[in-house]
Amino acid sequence: MRFCFVAHSYTPVAPVTHVSPIRGRFAVFSPPDRAQKAAWDHEVRPAREDVGMRHDSADGRAAVRKFFTERAARWDTRFPDDGPAYAAAVAKVGLRPGDTVLDAGCGTGRALPELRSRVGASGTVLGADLTPAMLDEVARAGRQPAATALLLADVARLPLRDGCLDAVFGAGLISHLPGPGSGLSELARVVRPQGRLALFHPLGRAALAARQGRRITPQDIRAEPRLRPLLAATGWRMLSYVDEDERYLVLAEREAV
Repeated sequence: MRFCFVAHSYTPVAPVTHVSPIRGRFAVFSPPDRAQKAAWDHEVRPAREDVGMRHDSADGRAAVRKFFTERAARWDTRFPDDGPAYAAAVAKVGLRPGDTVLDAGCGTGRALPELRSRVGASGTVLGADLTPAMLDEVARAGRQPAATALLLADVARLPLRDGCLDAVFGAGLISHLPGPGSGLSELARVVRPQGRLALFHPLGRAALAARQGRRITPQDIRAEPRLRPLLAATGWRMLSYVDEDERYLVLAEREAV
């Protein structure tokens, strides 16, 4: 297993200040004191702080947490047939045995078993989510054993070393980031050059909008004309873009530093 956590402040198992084990592999990210925060700010920094940071706020994160807390217990029952779509999307990422992969905004952990099957016992699978209730559902659904560690953490501020990941998988992630630019920059920071990013949803934009009773617009952050330049500005090169009724999948590669 590749050691990916920030030195002196974060580990997936030890009961230190910021991370403590709950139910075996559920690691809680708690606020540091002033001295530790200075070390955190030095070691963990967004790759490009100028992109989208003004949209990232504590209010935005609180709203996201509230939204998912209210829905966590029934999330899987609302979308019971998405398993094959997740498996097909994970297969496109290009993971190899021994790789280290993050499920960013892992929710109830539907991608975790598929990610584990791709990286094998020698690989590392991390799940990170902002909402404690969602991580509780990972354990309740029996998916926790697939993860090396589960982190209660903000995707825009991860307790991970620079370039320690081979890939990131994000299901339904981009639309729920309070600051998409800062989130994508942070994911670029923790992924090695030529590593992969997969932005996935089991429904395409039009099908999802129809389910929600709304229309898609050019302002949708997931629209290719908006997403491609945002990825480029945050350290990613878009490799492919698929937006079909039964699948939304964008693959990108981490640009060389």
